[in-house]
Amino acid sequence: MRGIMAVFKKEILTAFSSPIFYAASFIFLVVSGYFFYTNAIIYTIRSFQAGQNPFLAERLNLSDFVVKPYFGDMAIVLLLMLPLLTMRSYAEEKKMGTIELLFTYPLSDGAALAGKFGACVFTLLTMLAGTLLPLLLLQTFAPLDWGLIASGYLGILLLGASFIALGIFTSSLTENQIIAAVLSFGAFLLFWIIGWAKSFAGPTLGPILEHISIVVHLDSFVKGLIDSRDLVFYLLFIFFWLFVTLRFLNTRFWRG
Repeated sequence: MRGIMAVFKKEILTAFSSPIFYAASFIFLVVSGYFFYTNAIIYTIRSFQAGQNPFLAERLNLSDFVVKPYFGDMAIVLLLMLPLLTMRSYAEEKKMGTIELLFTYPLSDGAALAGKFGACVFTLLTMLAGTLLPLLLLQTFAPLDWGLIASGYLGILLLGASFIALGIFTSSLTENQIIAAVLSFGAFLLFWIIGWAKSFAGPTLGPILEHISIVVHLDSFVKGLIDSRDLVFYLLFIFFWLFVTLRFLNTRFWRG
């Protein structure tokens, strides 16, 4: 445990002293805030229209028009930003030649990996904390469903942690951070859109592809439902890519 915390602290200090973190966080918050603003403006326009349309007034609520789209938009921005946070995990260690030093420390590869993964998740939590401000501001004007919001943030956190696990794996494949970021984005995008092939993949393969699609499992969280199947999917996805990363790192013993 002490070894994990040592790597965790090192990665946090490195991340928070890097301009990449602040640039990625700034872009994430600005773009997410823009999406929130546009959703709120659309809701305001619909509210004026609802004054003359009782049927529209019955269907109008903040959760459906502002909060739920906000989480969907946030997920899209994370798809673009998280490769910037994970690209240096192992790629930088390889480029600087410090990975061999890391391997000589009195801690296991699993502990080092856990520390790096935990640091990336903590960084993600720091970024997500800033997205609460628009919701708190909105709460001053109208009551919000905070159960729905908590469920949505849990889904976003699991989605982000899944991306991070996959991104750390791609970072372990190369010593070039740019290549690691491109590989991460390509892998993220593949698992995002793979479910789109359901309509023409056939009755057997189609549901499998849809289930593998990482964004499909976010829907229930955004709707305020915590489905154990979606929860298990994300946890297995995270564990699988961390396990593959650990196995890949262990190949150094037989590669020489």
